[in-house]
Amino acid sequence: MTEATETRRIGEGLVFLVLFCLTIPAANWLIGHVGTVCVPNGPCLVPVAPGLMAPSGVTMIGFALVLRDLVQRRLGVGVAFGAILAGAALSALIAPPSLVIASAAAFFISEFADLAVYTPLERRRLIVAVVASSMVGLVVDSIVFLWLAFGSLEFLLGQVVGKAWMVLLSIPFVVWLRRRDQRVGIAPG
Repeated sequence: MTEATETRRIGEGLVFLVLFCLTIPAANWLIGHVGTVCVPNGPCLVPVAPGLMAPSGVTMIGFALVLRDLVQRRLGVGVAFGAILAGAALSALIAPPSLVIASAAAFFISEFADLAVYTPLERRRLIVAVVASSMVGLVVDSIVFLWLAFGSLEFLLGQVVGKAWMVLLSIPFVVWLRRRDQRVGIAPG
């Protein structure tokens, strides 16, 4: 890799890292403020499929799972590990008091589940790695968050569907990024 491609790899990695960190406050803010319906003492909900609602933070968490994969691809597993720890701490700091434990625990556990699936797959099959790791992460995140936050899995299907939509929407970008990396010679971090 040339110095220019190495600089580009690191620069893009830092952009992915910042975006990853921004998904955390965005998800926590959305869940309490944006939705077509806001349940008293509960989450604000958005439709994710006909007749299916989910807490509005799902949109950001789906992207967070993919962004964590891209942080690891650009900056390495050590930085991704640190980003997860920082993200869990940030989540605990900014989540509404009623959601602090649920938000931090769900983020921490789901992002490590994502990392565990992504790491062995990413060098051979990037798209498979991103989709598989994100699907595992989003299911884990949904179960942990809903159970700890609301003591119920009532919105589980909506959470999974909403996060899956965000993962699927990101795949064209990941495909483009992989092709561009091959063309310009950017190797994973």
